[in-house]
Amino acid sequence: MHPINVEDYRRLARRRLPRIFFDYIDGGSFDEQTLQANRADFGAYELKQTVLVEPRPQDLTTRFLGARQALPFMLGPVGFLGLYSGEGEAKAVRAAHAVGMPFCLSTFSIASLADLRAITAGPLHFQLYVLDDRGLTEEFLAAARAASVDTLFVTVDTAITGIRERDVRNGFRSLTRLTPSLLARFLLRPRWLLDMARTGQPSVRAIEHRPDFGRGALEQAANLSRRIDKTLSWADIGWLRERWAGKLIVKGVLSPEDAVRARDLGCDGVVISNHGGRQLDGATSTIRALPGIRAAVGPEFCLMLDGGIRRGTDIVKAIGLGADGVMLGRAYAYGLAGASERGVADIIAILTREISISLSLMGVASIDALKAGGASLVLPRR
Repeated sequence: MHPINVEDYRRLARRRLPRIFFDYIDGGSFDEQTLQANRADFGAYELKQTVLVEPRPQDLTTRFLGARQALPFMLGPVGFLGLYSGEGEAKAVRAAHAVGMPFCLSTFSIASLADLRAITAGPLHFQLYVLDDRGLTEEFLAAARAASVDTLFVTVDTAITGIRERDVRNGFRSLTRLTPSLLARFLLRPRWLLDMARTGQPSVRAIEHRPDFGRGALEQAANLSRRIDKTLSWADIGWLRERWAGKLIVKGVLSPEDAVRARDLGCDGVVISNHGGRQLDGATSTIRALPGIRAAVGPEFCLMLDGGIRRGTDIVKAIGLGADGVMLGRAYAYGLAGASERGVADIIAILTREISISLSLMGVASIDALKAGGASLVLPRR
């Protein structure tokens, strides 16, 4: 049966991927409480249904990140897409740009910005992990400029990595080479293994010129993780602001105070994010953090949100509660792992259709009208 929602694609991804990679996408830290809250807390809000509204043309466009966007969501950064499907980053960016949607590439990617720019003229963003090697960080910035990246997302919630117990059990980032045990696990997924064989040994392209990071994606990822700057502070955000002329977005904010500080430092927006429940277990869900942050920063400052998005109604709720736009992560990674580029395109189409139907049942003709209606359309569940 053809998958009809994100959860169907999650099941496909689980069947197709080796467990070490599925659990990396799917898992969270410690007891995964925040991972679960990201999903469950959307249920704390309800949508207002309105009937017999005079039909009007529907408009799903909206403004975020300084531009009018075709849809109220985009493809956010997910590491190692090329390990879930051969040339995964290229497949994801093509699916995004086919509908006029921005795509954000992670530092932890198999493809480089230059690789993607060679195949598309569409909007590319870059998620930066600041390293203790500022020279290499400067190289990342130069590569972003060369690829005409206009928006830089600096991730600030991973200076200390949470313990992701699924990854510990599977050996992700401790296994740096193909061992007999790992090969045996890969052989259980022959379709995936054949796909990887077609594209050759994957590596993290952004650092493959640096022999000190090792060879192959597993070893490079382990070494790259160790080099994330553990002393990252607001002073470093100021350092980046001085060096980056494009839009600068701080990703990983959960408190109103941090959002206000980012705004006052001259950043162009923040992403309300708990890293998909992969960092501080017990932290608030992103949807619960959203209203307080919007109240603190005012109506003009750009707020993006990620975490737990599985339905078009989740996106509707996030927009109604104050988000300018939503960033997908796991949802499209499941699509890519389950059905390659077609799966990513299908995830985008599924969520677009769900948003359209939901707005129609609410009597709302546009995303702009949803934003204007705000709390009168998305209410706490009684």
